[in-house]
Amino acid sequence: MVIRISKILLATLLLVALSATAQSFSLWDSIKEKVEKIRRAPTEAVKVLPKPVQEAVGKAERVLGNFSLEEELAIGRQAAGTLLGAAPLVNDPQLQRYVNRVGRWIASQSERADLVWHFGVIESQDVNAFAAPGGYVFVTRGLYRKLHNESELAGVLAHEIAHVIKKHHLKLLEQGRLLEEGGKVLSGNVGDNEQIKKLIGNGAEIFSRTLDKQAEYDADRMAMVLAARAGYDPFGLPMVLQDIGQLSKDHSSVSLLFKTHPHPEDRLAQLEDTGLRLDSIRGRSNQSRFYRIRP
Repeated sequence: MVIRISKILLATLLLVALSATAQSFSLWDSIKEKVEKIRRAPTEAVKVLPKPVQEAVGKAERVLGNFSLEEELAIGRQAAGTLLGAAPLVNDPQLQRYVNRVGRWIASQSERADLVWHFGVIESQDVNAFAAPGGYVFVTRGLYRKLHNESELAGVLAHEIAHVIKKHHLKLLEQGRLLEEGGKVLSGNVGDNEQIKKLIGNGAEIFSRTLDKQAEYDADRMAMVLAARAGYDPFGLPMVLQDIGQLSKDHSSVSLLFKTHPHPEDRLAQLEDTGLRLDSIRGRSNQSRFYRIRP
């Protein structure tokens, strides 16, 4: 199991490095800038462009739109399948049922309650949690074992649910699609559109791409609101962040988390500055019914 998880970490860090390197090339920046100008161009300006360029703009508009729900679900299934192929679910059906019950209750309080949500605890000693588009949320065994009650679990799940609701990963993939399709438009070669497979490859791309800090801060804020709506103590997530923040950055269990997320202290500071007025909410911690994971 140690070998399997180390492969996940190595592959993830490699993909992050490759992604960062590719996006640093000025050529890609130039392509993105030009395509964005085309998308923002007034209709009148487009009309006076040469016909071949007008056709290219039309093709760009057709392929550069947001992901459809069908595409989102396909991306999520592919990404979730990849993760579970490397780190399977903990072999504890009662645990998995419990986490799904809590997660689906929280998701039902959101504007995307209509999604078919899937939650799970995966076999990894790392302290981390993951979300994939379409309603897939996973918590590692390592993180679950650090939780003390149900409200803390609710806070962690709500943070990942928020990423799905806000489509944070899809927005990153959309940037990749913009670069790919923008290059085709500028070269006059827009053919059959199979960008989903190309964008996410075997699915690991979803988990390797680092969301920007603002996306993480937004997910933290929404998590507290969702937890409160679901009747939980909204400060479950801050308690988890406080515990994780006490671990050394060099500790192997949190090395990946600290590489892909702002430090817990920074996240707590941001939550303090949001002005959320949740102090008066007396939500439940549900400590007595919290499912204790087997060693």
